[in-house]
Amino acid sequence: MAVAVEEIVRRAGGCAVIDGGFATQLEALGADINDPLWSAACLITKPHLIKEVHMQYLEAGADVIISSSYQATIPGFLARGMLLEEAEGLLRRSIELALEARDEFWKSTLRKSKPVYNRALVAASIGSYGAYLADGSEYSGSYGEDITAEKLKDFHRRRLQVLASAGPDLIAFEAIPNKMEAQALVELLEEENIQVPSWICFSSVDGKNLCSGESFAECLQFLNASDKVTIVGVNCTPPQFIEGIIRELKKQTKKAIAVYPNSGEIWDGRAKRWLPAQCFGHKSFDALAKRWQEAGASLVGGCCRTTPSTIRAVSKVLKGKTSYSATQI
Repeated sequence: MAVAVEEIVRRAGGCAVIDGGFATQLEALGADINDPLWSAACLITKPHLIKEVHMQYLEAGADVIISSSYQATIPGFLARGMLLEEAEGLLRRSIELALEARDEFWKSTLRKSKPVYNRALVAASIGSYGAYLADGSEYSGSYGEDITAEKLKDFHRRRLQVLASAGPDLIAFEAIPNKMEAQALVELLEEENIQVPSWICFSSVDGKNLCSGESFAECLQFLNASDKVTIVGVNCTPPQFIEGIIRELKKQTKKAIAVYPNSGEIWDGRAKRWLPAQCFGHKSFDALAKRWQEAGASLVGGCCRTTPSTIRAVSKVLKGKTSYSATQI
């Protein structure tokens, strides 16, 4: 685990809090994200709302906030008629907005007589190739026979370069659905000699394997050998599977584990709508978060359909009632 992450985990009381659903909260603030770029469309249309969402999660107690770049890709921006320079500028802006929110919130915290927050870290979000396709393949890992590891590296390369150079504390590869893409990302980190600590979080639909059906063990063989990847975990996965996944990961890696599941609702990628949760309710999220910490997670948060209220409850249960002095990493 990178020094900054180790320190914020320690100062958070043993388990740092990641923020929650970004698109969910943008919609709550009135943003229209019915767009191929999804929440990244707000980088073009309503960047002030992106900053507001970051602020809300910081206020809720997040120790790590994730940028609005999950579905922000250069091909996606170019398809909107933008120039390459404009596309790269929007990628940088996603980091700048998060850094601005973090720094403004931190300054306001220091002015309080009894500040109770840590200075948050900013993670640059990089979604999977399937997220760019927006055809549901991010939940299946099936990209087609013509997609190779080299093509995936070419797809991710420039976005990674731009985001890493924009000043984030972490790189967050999110909801990776298959082994080939994970391995391509590890190789890309080495090829580009990225110095920003990274995490790779997978997605799972059964709690036992990646969405592709490949095992976590297959991926950990090369992840454990990489010093570029300091954290592994899962996100955008049903919460009822998380405890079992943590325990399985703990058997196979010494790296820190991050988990930030969705609300329990299921996304229908083809119909583009959420299906109701069948065995989980929002009121259970904070209680489960404590169990995830006890199972071995070092970072816990929420993904799709979780809110600042969710993260506030998680922060409260993980950090207890202890008042923390404001601390800077």
